[in-house]
Amino acid sequence: MEKPTSRWRHRLLPRTRGRWAAVVAALAVLVAAGTWTAVADDSAPTVHREDRIMRLDGVSVDTSYFTAGGSQRRPAVLIGHGFGGSKSDVRAQAEKLAADGYAVMTWSARGFGKSSGDISLNAPDAEVKDVSGLIDWLAERPEVELDAKGDPRVGVTGASYGGAVSLLAAGYDERVDAIAPVISYWNLADALFPDGVFKKLWAGIFVTSGGGCAKFEKQLCEMYERVAVSGKPDTAARELLTERSPVAVADRIDVPALIVQGQSDSLFPLGQADAMAKAISGNGAPVSVDWIAGGHDGGDDEGDRVQGRIGDWFDRYLKDDKGADTGPAFRVTRTGGIDSTDGAALKRGASGDTYPGLTGGGEKVRLSSRTQTFSNPAGASPPSISAVPGIGGGLSQLSSFGVGLSLDFPGQYARFDSAPLNTSLHVTGSPTVRVNVKASQGDAVLFGKVYDVSPDGTQQVLPSQLVTPYRIAPAQQGKPVELTLPAIDHEVDSGHRLRLVLSTTDLGYASPSEPSTYTVSLDGPLTVPTAPGVKAAAATLPWWTWGLPAAAVVIAALLLLTARRRTATPAPDPALDGVPLQITDLSKKYSKSADRYAVRDLGFRVEKGQVLGLLGPNGAGKTTTLRMLMGLITPDAGEIRVFGHAIRPGAPVLSRVGSFVEGAGFLPHLSGRANLELYWQATGRPAEDSHMDEALEIAGLGDALARAVRTYSQGMRQRLAIAQAMLGMPDLLILDEPTNGLDPPQIREMRDVMIRYAAGGRTVIVSSHLLSEVEQSCTHLVVMDRGRLVQAGPVAEITGSGDMLLVTTAAELSEPLVDKVAALPGIGSAVRVDDGHGLLVRLDGATASQLVVDLVRLDVPVTGVGPHRRLEDAFLTLISGGSA
Repeated sequence: MEKPTSRWRHRLLPRTRGRWAAVVAALAVLVAAGTWTAVADDSAPTVHREDRIMRLDGVSVDTSYFTAGGSQRRPAVLIGHGFGGSKSDVRAQAEKLAADGYAVMTWSARGFGKSSGDISLNAPDAEVKDVSGLIDWLAERPEVELDAKGDPRVGVTGASYGGAVSLLAAGYDERVDAIAPVISYWNLADALFPDGVFKKLWAGIFVTSGGGCAKFEKQLCEMYERVAVSGKPDTAARELLTERSPVAVADRIDVPALIVQGQSDSLFPLGQADAMAKAISGNGAPVSVDWIAGGHDGGDDEGDRVQGRIGDWFDRYLKDDKGADTGPAFRVTRTGGIDSTDGAALKRGASGDTYPGLTGGGEKVRLSSRTQTFSNPAGASPPSISAVPGIGGGLSQLSSFGVGLSLDFPGQYARFDSAPLNTSLHVTGSPTVRVNVKASQGDAVLFGKVYDVSPDGTQQVLPSQLVTPYRIAPAQQGKPVELTLPAIDHEVDSGHRLRLVLSTTDLGYASPSEPSTYTVSLDGPLTVPTAPGVKAAAATLPWWTWGLPAAAVVIAALLLLTARRRTATPAPDPALDGVPLQITDLSKKYSKSADRYAVRDLGFRVEKGQVLGLLGPNGAGKTTTLRMLMGLITPDAGEIRVFGHAIRPGAPVLSRVGSFVEGAGFLPHLSGRANLELYWQATGRPAEDSHMDEALEIAGLGDALARAVRTYSQGMRQRLAIAQAMLGMPDLLILDEPTNGLDPPQIREMRDVMIRYAAGGRTVIVSSHLLSEVEQSCTHLVVMDRGRLVQAGPVAEITGSGDMLLVTTAAELSEPLVDKVAALPGIGSAVRVDDGHGLLVRLDGATASQLVVDLVRLDVPVTGVGPHRRLEDAFLTLISGGSA
């Protein structure tokens, strides 16, 4: 229920101290007289906006109406806003849809913006009735397309609270033809009282962002105060919220629905979207489900992509454009790694032809099964920490980087671990487990979560910072109970463990204040959904696949032309016989330039067993250096020696070098193995020297070798190219941007390939822009800038030591507050950055989890906490100080 930016990032709360993210988004309706305003746009057609205050059922509702392109009839779209916001929050989206040929209506819901009335949480006789009033008004407009008299062709969309009103409007008004709810709820009672446990932090934020309890309808205010005092929802509270939720009209929502839900969302988790998808598709309507990276806890809302997909959805079901691409039945955004150009998380979509639900596929993972006893502390304090509204998005993004900031207190939880996984496991959905629980008195309230634990056990990551509460009444205790754990999409690497934790407390929820002792044992394995039908989209065949024959002819001709100019090759240097590469005073000028250098006075040395990362910004001379190393171009000055032999075009020592530079081409109709065999035959070397099976085992291509290359994904083609470079098991392997076009799991696989190859005493040189991957896979670095060497050496020496975290804040930090952070136990230093809106913290004994707890205690207005990318900072520092 927020307001994601001018696009989707609905404002959750005012920018006050702490800037706690908001909660539920708003809706409302229009009808009456108004004024016209022209909205200038840089591109035709011009969008016009009509602002008016409408009287609906005794309430003044502030509305805007957007049209473009004359008086021809067109479908209409209503856009609701987020809780705590107003119609202005969705103006940009309204203008875009109007320019695309829709009549668009926005409004400020009751109690928000300039609209009067009490906030009734989408009551059928209030906010939902207002939407019907807006549809009445649209039916009278001459430019709006009609299905029948009084029945306009209309779709409804909105985020969070506005998304809920789109669902409710479809259930209460048969004139609604299509909907697109974004990060919304299906049952508000289940969202705020999951399994009878009060979600106290989000509920408090919700009331605060609405302007305080007095702004709400009286019975809602009384309900909140009653539950907040008792700490436990009663039947009347659940019934009140349920009757104002879309679930109350589940059997009546039968229009095409695009359901967009956030993975980083502890307010309205993926289970809310799952319930609405099952109900609407069960009514026979088309449904597509899209899991975005962000959510109410923050993160990337993917605004442009989501708005584009909503436009396509309405094109298909409102304009009846059968050629409109509505996308797959299911799509999920997956993240991993860092883009060194802007520091953003790398993302790629995966999709399936059907929505798998939250229990698709499934693997059984055995956990340690000993019975454990632990305590609920008096006053439920100190509480464990998982998601923290307002900074949860910053924390949840860390799970993609192998960093976790969840906190559980000793003696207050049970822990059950798996053995190390033999293969990687991609979790898509909600794991489940059966347990036996006993409490020394009353209800047992537990909070379940599944961690991804590193091989050495020093790091545990809580995917998306999500936890699920359970209330187990005395009648259910002592017998098997199935627990459904948080729905996630997360890759667990081979060698990692899964860890089930059941905690007695959580910061975001109300736990029993009376002390109690719980005893828990398992009644079976952890069942993990895998959704095997969800795959990353295969990349289209690159141009060089078909251009290979022509390129081969051109290269052969160039080699023939340059052969005449070859000079005598210097004698081998016995002292360098065991050195894979030594470059001395290497220079190469740009073509037709007397003083501009691509590479100038470059020199470095590479030893056996090293994985060397060649780094530098665009234009640094990396690719030119690699091309000279492979004998493709001749240096103007200097020398390159491989195992003591000087490199010249066609030098025999190049048979000990394997390379992958600027992509590799394959014949698409042949299998992967046939392509490799054909390539090796072209070298003229004996078949037994190819070591094909060994190269293929390292590359990990498996059964795909028997398939035609045209069926390969981009990742498979990249690995086939690496296998081709490894044929003959060259002592020196050169890879230029091997991870281009790969998704995070494929990048991880490529990293493993390089490490495994060098582990046998061979040497790998890799040029890459992905600094996070270089940091994890390389042992040594060479940093170039403007053709010159800036620095060379082991990764640890270049990056420096220390455990650094970057804390971003909502407001500028005062010096006294920074001093308090710096004085915390286990903190080495704390320095303000980003004009005072960030804090660079060096840990000296403290953990990241302890730092987060202390920052919350000190009222630091945290919006994100992330690992400080030491290599990236070292790289940028080196480049900024490089010589001209």
